[in-house]
Amino acid sequence: MAKKSSIEKNNNRKALVARLAPKRDALKKTAADQSLSMEERFEARLKLAEMPRNSAVTRIRNRCEVSGRSRSVYRKMKMSRIALRELGNKGLIPGLVKSSW
Repeated sequence: MAKKSSIEKNNNRKALVARLAPKRDALKKTAADQSLSMEERFEARLKLAEMPRNSAVTRIRNRCEVSGRSRSVYRKMKMSRIALRELGNKGLIPGLVKSSW
C-alpha cells in the first residue's frame, strides 16, 4: 500500500489539471499562433510559466486504484500487476484465467 500522502498529492494534481486545463490550452494556442505578434506570444508564455507546475498533465502519475502503487500499472484496468494477480487468483476479474502449461 502506498503512502496516503502520495495518493492524495496525485489526486490534488488531477483536480488542479481538470480545473486549469482550459486556461492552459488557450495560453498554449496563443503562444503557438504565428499570426500574432511576438509580444503577444511572449506575454502568453510568461502567463503560462506563472501557472502552477502541478497543473500540467504530465505531472499526473498513473496509480493502482486498489493499492495506490505507482509502478507497473496496467492502464486498461488501472491496477498494478500485484493487485491484478491477487484479484485474478480469487476469481474476481471476469475473463482472467491463470495460465498453466
